[in-house]
Amino acid sequence: MQIQQIAIVTCQSLGSYTSNAESEDDNLFRFLEAKGLPVSWQVWDDENVDWSRFDFIIIKSPWDYFDKIDAFYTWLNHLETLNCKVLNPVKTMRWNADKLYFKDMQTEGIKVVQTVWLEQGSSFDAHAAFAELKSGKIIVKPRVSGGAKNTFALTLDEALAKTDEINRLLQTEPFLAQPFIEEIKTEGEWSFIFFNGNYSHTVLKTAKPGDFRVQHFFGGTIHTPQPPEHLLATARNIADKFARNCLYARVDGVALNNQLELMELELIEPFLFLHTSEGSLERYYQALMAQLQ
Repeated sequence: MQIQQIAIVTCQSLGSYTSNAESEDDNLFRFLEAKGLPVSWQVWDDENVDWSRFDFIIIKSPWDYFDKIDAFYTWLNHLETLNCKVLNPVKTMRWNADKLYFKDMQTEGIKVVQTVWLEQGSSFDAHAAFAELKSGKIIVKPRVSGGAKNTFALTLDEALAKTDEINRLLQTEPFLAQPFIEEIKTEGEWSFIFFNGNYSHTVLKTAKPGDFRVQHFFGGTIHTPQPPEHLLATARNIADKFARNCLYARVDGVALNNQLELMELELIEPFLFLHTSEGSLERYYQALMAQLQ
């Protein structure tokens, strides 16, 4: 088939992600361009873009979408109305934007880190959250989130002191609470990357001493060990069930009692750690060509 134009979606500013994101994005763009694909960068919320003129739209780095979630949903609806061919599919991204998708995954037997749901407009009850999660420390974060924004790691005393702030945040959006998992600090968080349903590579992310955030822009480090086969098998099962027809998927989880528990399934704008694995750009390209056909 003759492809005239392919949009690769980004955002106005990559903010604190810039150094790593620009490197990955630039390398991917140059690789696809060298393969002869007619690619161009487009900002998702640029009102001057005519999305109907693109044969395909690849969602890569709209990393401010969670700050503008209503506008993002409106944009997805617009693409759907135009019948645009979007990678990943609009329906999948809409489902994946809100962590309520955990409930769908649990229904299918996927082990997800225990979660207490804090509805918008409700009041945060620290004692009740700690009692339900049975943890000496908890994580509180928005249901629609990214980059550890408005994410708190709290003991009970800290949670009581933060209650007013959390309640103010709850007036604008729903949150969730989860147990603080020490294994993320001591052993790290796994990320398994798949292209078009096929396994590509794995990284293990660890937080810097004294922090709980594994993201590289918060000082976390990235390792590339060979993943245990049983953890990879669980990640593969998750991708098979919930990332059908997706160009890319990233399964984030932590090993607890020798089993992978899901932290997040990234189907909208994951950093893909392409620089960590030889051949990953080629695998991405081959997956893309299969989708374009």
